Amino acid sequence: MTERTGDTRERIKDVALELFTEQGYEQTSLREIAERLGVTKAALYYHFKSKEEIVHAFVEDRVAVLAELVDWVKTQPPGPDTRAAFLHRYANEINVGKQHSIMRFFHNNQPALKGMAIGEQMRDQLLELVEVLAGPDADPVTKLRTAVSVFVLHGGPLLLMRDPALTEEQRRSATMQLALELATK
Repeated sequence: MTERTGDTRERIKDVALELFTEQGYEQTSLREIAERLGVTKAALYYHFKSKEEIVHAFVEDRVAVLAELVDWVKTQPPGPDTRAAFLHRYANEINVGKQHSIMRFFHNNQPALKGMAIGEQMRDQLLELVEVLAGPDADPVTKLRTAVSVFVLHGGPLLLMRDPALTEEQRRSATMQLALELATK
């Protein structure tokens, strides 16, 4: 793949992510993506044959990041310290660049993702992560606290966006504080 083709694919993924998040996956057409990019629909089809293929391409990056973190957790002793360290690493990953936009996409398009293989892969990966993070002998409450701590990182900033008095940093800080409280009990 040439650098130019790679750049074009990245631009397509970026524009599609923006439109899917703004308008919704179901409400966005390939024609709209092509128009926003200033290319023909045929040019778009050269790179991606469907909206689902575009979603797969940008979610794949997210899945790879999470897989690396799951592998890291597996090398650590189970317990509150590992959960806290994971939450810090994970927060750093999801709050940089496109990752935050991808999290917004997930939040805004849950029904559309349910039927996609990549959505199922992401769900299975998160369930595996919770099992590994909680530890092999974790009781149900610890498993639930662990799961909720991860989901707080996903949804916390989105839930707090409605409060205009909060800065992005305040939203992230509050989210991390609650996630750590849940994960380290």
